Amino acid sequence: MIQAALTRGEIAVLGLGRSGVAVARLLAREGARVYASDAGSSDAVTQAVAALRAEGIAAEGGRHDLARIRAASLVVVSPGVPPEALPLAAACESGVAVVGELEVALHVLRGVPYIAVTGTNGKSTVTAMAAHLLSALGHRTVAAGNIGRALSDVALAGERPDWIALEISSFQLHDTPGLQPDVGVLTNLSPDHLDRYATVEDYYADKALLYRNATPASRWVVNADDRRALELGMGHPGTRWAFSRLDAFTTAHYDGARDALMLFKEPLIWRHDLPLLGWHNMENTLAALLAVMVADPAHQTKTARAVLADAVRSFRGLPHRLEIVADAGGVQWINDSKATNVSSARVAIEAMIRPTVVLLGGKHKGEPYTALLEPLKAHAKLVIAFGEAEPLIADDLQGRVPLERGGSSFEYVMHRARAAATPGDAVLLAPACSSFDMFTNYEARGEAFRHLAQALP
Repeated sequence: MIQAALTRGEIAVLGLGRSGVAVARLLAREGARVYASDAGSSDAVTQAVAALRAEGIAAEGGRHDLARIRAASLVVVSPGVPPEALPLAAACESGVAVVGELEVALHVLRGVPYIAVTGTNGKSTVTAMAAHLLSALGHRTVAAGNIGRALSDVALAGERPDWIALEISSFQLHDTPGLQPDVGVLTNLSPDHLDRYATVEDYYADKALLYRNATPASRWVVNADDRRALELGMGHPGTRWAFSRLDAFTTAHYDGARDALMLFKEPLIWRHDLPLLGWHNMENTLAALLAVMVADPAHQTKTARAVLADAVRSFRGLPHRLEIVADAGGVQWINDSKATNVSSARVAIEAMIRPTVVLLGGKHKGEPYTALLEPLKAHAKLVIAFGEAEPLIADDLQGRVPLERGGSSFEYVMHRARAAATPGDAVLLAPACSSFDMFTNYEARGEAFRHLAQALP
């Protein structure tokens, strides 16, 4: 599909974020005529348009030329463009195929093996750790996709790594029909993105597209403790390996008696050697180790196991994921801004071992907050609700856990948290919401938390 489109006519690129700009440049380098557009008119879009035009690529911001899109040989859509957007409807009405940026990049990088990681939570950590482990084993490895670096940027740079660790979201799965990973990892499943999907079943259906091109040679890594994730992978060709915190009969599991992570029936690393907080990060470690070890039998030798154990010990977690950003006056400040849904916030709260002031809020994503009651009762000294979702959080939790309303000033929320926390406590930002009511993205929210935590007296 991609090869034919390169020479058959103009390719339309919708959305000029990082991946959109990268794929527009990549297509132009591959010899395609490209029209790139974005409905936004922010400074970032204006700069992207100017940069592409300077390279001879047709680009515009503030609108989409529907006539050009209808006449395109292919439409390449960025993950942030919703499926009901007018230009996508115009493409579909005209019978124009729509793919995502990953489809183009994988075509250019065909032949390079990759581990594809998806799931509701933990996929960024598993992707980053898999890349770290592969690098420790001596492979030239890049982490790309939803984790931050566009895969098209890797292709554009002319890199031909030995391995790619590829994080892939449900939106990207929807638009990558050629996806066929050497190893596919499904971390877990829980409701998410209900502000974009009509039903949770629609969301799970996109996750199931991980398996769409499965063959008998496919290798799958699944979470034995997650019934939904297990069921989603049932019936697809290939070999499945499971990881578990509870099931001692899986290939990768936690042995409570030894307090060790077991891989292929032998202890690989003791739990107290893990550098990341929380039981969920032990599961992420099991998933990453298993994915790397099944990727190549050479990764299962005694020497390789020792290298992998050392690599786990040296791994440093990603920013905004249970990241300790300050420890002053006996109060620990923990940034989990990436906890943008209820299930990931629940995992973060359950990881707390101190009395904790929990900051919940942001842009509502369609989930009830009552699912947080059990861990909040066990770990929360106080909940401070803030942002657009504040009244909804208060409706669900008020009177059942200690709760304050923090309004729409994040600085005020942080001052209230500082006043409530005493030596021996923790303050946890685990919003259970997206950031788009008050911040441009979860990274900006996490950086604001870091700055204020370090600056507060």
